[in-house]
Amino acid sequence: MKRKRILTGDRPTGRLHIGHYFGSLKKRLELQENPEYDPFILIADVQALTDNFNNPEKVRKNVREVAIDYLSVGIDPNKTTIYIQSMIPETAELTIYYSNLVTIARLQRNPTVKTEIAQKKDLFGESVTYGFLGYPVSQAADITTFEGELVPVGEDQLPLIEQCREIVRKFNSIYGEGVLKEPQAVLSSAKRIKGLDGNEKMGKSLGNAIYLSDSEEEITKKVMSAVTDPNRIKKDDLGNPDVCMVAYYHNLFTSKEDVKAVCEECKAGKRGCVACKKQLAKNIIEELRPIREKRAYYEAHPEEVDKILIEGTERARKVARETMKKVKDAMMLNYFE
Repeated sequence: MKRKRILTGDRPTGRLHIGHYFGSLKKRLELQENPEYDPFILIADVQALTDNFNNPEKVRKNVREVAIDYLSVGIDPNKTTIYIQSMIPETAELTIYYSNLVTIARLQRNPTVKTEIAQKKDLFGESVTYGFLGYPVSQAADITTFEGELVPVGEDQLPLIEQCREIVRKFNSIYGEGVLKEPQAVLSSAKRIKGLDGNEKMGKSLGNAIYLSDSEEEITKKVMSAVTDPNRIKKDDLGNPDVCMVAYYHNLFTSKEDVKAVCEECKAGKRGCVACKKQLAKNIIEELRPIREKRAYYEAHPEEVDKILIEGTERARKVARETMKKVKDAMMLNYFE
């Protein structure tokens, strides 16, 4: 039985943090163990350049950093194909073909694109680049180049998958039904992890993230700065765990029994914030220890990481060539054959 191909990816604009860990990474680990699926993970360096075009060194450096993060959490290159987006020229070629099937107005109406343009106001001002506005077209090419049938995403990414489905339907209606596969979004059950400051989003630019590669000292320092109940001044004041980020993270890294005890003691004024933070830091350090240890190994053996990326990209190129042949045959671009 042919396995269903799954496509996921990350932009290499920084190391991966615990938000990625509890969101996409754990799901990918689960999927790669299912024999029904053939997972592909792209390191989306081309997409990263749409809003980092003036800092290519940052993107280049983080390609390997993200690859090491994947390997450190347990992504197995024997089960999951890891490849670099810019090394698949077929994807760039498909992006050009698809650009004829999508109007500027349709891209501007995409809710995800609208939100991200608003967030990038400081970068673009009133002049959004063609590359950034059109990245959903490039993403559609990423998915269809590998005939991705399933695309695990968060709810905020659903408009991008729908845009891809529209492109596939338009292409097939013009060039032949069934040439391209229409992907299905798989909605992730993991909710977005809040930042240490209580922000709904965790990210490097916000300075509120714990990274998988953080040292014990860095983790402790960050946890000790986490936002707690603002109305709790003294240790014996009655606390409210519902507004405390330390309690929020205990729910991620602490056993249910201990979480219950933490919250009850907080409400009764029997547990101070410092002691609570120290326990949380210890729990995070212990959970991430195996990841840090594997990361240290790969950092000491960069040639192994490069080999994995080269072999994964070679396999991806083979699949991409097969897809492109079908596309060019359908579009009558198969000259001299």
